[in-house]
Amino acid sequence: MSSDEHPTESAPHGDGRLALVTGATGYVGGRLAPALQDAGYRVRALARTPRKLRDLPWAERAEVVQGDVTDAGSVREAMRGVDVAYYLVHALGTGSDFERTDREAARIFAREAREAGVRRIVYLGGLTPEGVPESRLSPHLRSRAEVGRILLDSGVPATVLRAAVVLGSGSASFEMLRYLTERLPLMITPSWVNTRMQPVAVRDVLAYLVGSAAMPAEVNRTFDIGGPDVLTYRELMQHYAAVAKLPRRVILPVPVLTPRLSSHWVGLVTPVPAAIARPLAESLRHEVVCREHDIAEYVPDTPGRPLGVDEALELAIRRVQDAQVATRWSSASVPGAPSDPLPTDPEWSGGSLYEDRRERLVDASPEALWRVVEGIGGEHGWYSFPLAWAVRGRLDRLVGGVGLRRGRRDAQHLRVGESLDFWRVEEIEQGHLLRLRAEMRLPGLAWLEMTVDRDEAGRTRYRQRAVFLPRGLAGQAYWWSVSPFHAVVFGGMARNIALTAAREENAPGSPPTAPDGTVSRPSP
Repeated sequence: MSSDEHPTESAPHGDGRLALVTGATGYVGGRLAPALQDAGYRVRALARTPRKLRDLPWAERAEVVQGDVTDAGSVREAMRGVDVAYYLVHALGTGSDFERTDREAARIFAREAREAGVRRIVYLGGLTPEGVPESRLSPHLRSRAEVGRILLDSGVPATVLRAAVVLGSGSASFEMLRYLTERLPLMITPSWVNTRMQPVAVRDVLAYLVGSAAMPAEVNRTFDIGGPDVLTYRELMQHYAAVAKLPRRVILPVPVLTPRLSSHWVGLVTPVPAAIARPLAESLRHEVVCREHDIAEYVPDTPGRPLGVDEALELAIRRVQDAQVATRWSSASVPGAPSDPLPTDPEWSGGSLYEDRRERLVDASPEALWRVVEGIGGEHGWYSFPLAWAVRGRLDRLVGGVGLRRGRRDAQHLRVGESLDFWRVEEIEQGHLLRLRAEMRLPGLAWLEMTVDRDEAGRTRYRQRAVFLPRGLAGQAYWWSVSPFHAVVFGGMARNIALTAAREENAPGSPPTAPDGTVSRPSP
C-alpha cells in the first residue's frame, strides 16, 4: 500500500492477536488487511473466491479462508480463535431484497462472533443525517444503520464507525468526484450539490478501523468519523479543480434531477455505474455532518490527522498520477455478474459452447509479447476496431452494466480478481496466460483468453480464444448476430497485438499502441 494512504503507527500493538477481515477483496478491506498486519495483528481473510487474493502481497502473510457471510457454517469456522472481527460487506445491488440479505448476514455474523467468544466486532457504516426519520433515508443508508444496530445488540462489544464521503485513490466517491470535475467545466447538476457533508480521507478511516480493535470492553457504541472540513459537494468539486490545477468550474444546480436520473447522469459521465452511483447520490440528499468526534478518545488525533480535504485530494490525485492505487471501488465483483469458471474440459457437455480461435507467430520475444498482453485495456485499448468497443461499452451502460470506462488499476500489471474495463481477471500465469471473464450484460457467459508460448520450432506464438456459453434462445441469437464481426474485432486484435509486440521489441519503453493506429483509447 502507498504510504500516503496508510495509517502510520509508532509501534505494533496487535501483539499477534487474530483479526478476521470480511470484504478483503473490496476497496476498504483490501487496504485494512495489510494495515492490521503492520500494526502487529495476524489476519484471517474470509472470501467467497480466495484466489482473488492470490496476487496481493499481504495475502502471503495472511490466512485466507473460503466462505460467505450468509453461510453460518463458513462464518463459524472463520471465527475460531478470532480476537476482533471486521464486518466490511454489504449486499447493495444484489436485488430489491438486499436489505433482507444484509439483515440476515449481520445476524449470522453477530451470533457466530458471540458463540466463538470474539472480543470485539468493528463495522464501517454510513453517516446518517440528524433529525431525519429512518423511513425517509435511502435504502442504502437505512440498511447500513440497521446492520449497525444488529451488531451493537450482538452481546459482543462493537465499534460502529459512520462515515460520509471517503476520499482516497480508487474509492467510488473519489472517482465520481474526479470524473465529474475533470470532464465537465460547465455542468448542470442535481440539487444535492448544495448539501453539506463532512468527507474523510481513507487514510484516517484505516487508522480508526485499526485503532478500534484495541478499545476497552465496556465500549459498545457508534462513532462519527470525518475530516476537519464541512462543505457542500459543489465546494468539494471546486476544491478538486483547484488542487488538480483546473480552471474554476461553472456549476448550475437544478431541482428536477431525481436520484434515479442523477445516477444515470453520473453513469454517463464517470466510470461509476448507475447501480453504484445511485446510493452515493441518494446519500447526499440529506446533510451528513459528524455530531461528535469521540473517536479521538480512543484513537487520538495526531499532528496533521485527520487530513483536511485539500490534503486528502492531493494525496489521492498523486496516487492516481503515479499509478500506485492499492485498491479500487471495482476491486469487489459487480453484484449479479457471472462468476462461473471457464469450462476447460475439452469434452465438456454442459450445452453449446461457442469459440473464436486465433493464432499468430510473432516476430518478438515472448517477454515483449507478454508485456503487450498484460498491458491490454484501459489507456492501451483493445487493439482493434475502437468504435465497436466504444459502442459496446455504451450499450452496456445503457442497460445498467459497467461499461468500458472502469479502466485498470495499474497500467502495466494485473492481478487475479481485479477489474479491467468490462472484464475481470479470472486467471493470470505470468508470462504465459491471461484469462478475462466478461462482466457486461450478456445473455450468457463470456471469456477472453490470451496465451504466450513457443511453438515446436522455438518461435514466439500468440494464441487467442474468445468463448461464449449462451443462455437460452437469446444467447444463441446473440452469438450468431455478432459472429460476422469477429474477423474484424478478434482477428484485428490478434494481428495488432503481434505487430505491436514486434515494434516494442525494437523500441523498449515506448507505450504499447497498435501500429496501424486502430487502438481504442478511452478518456482518463
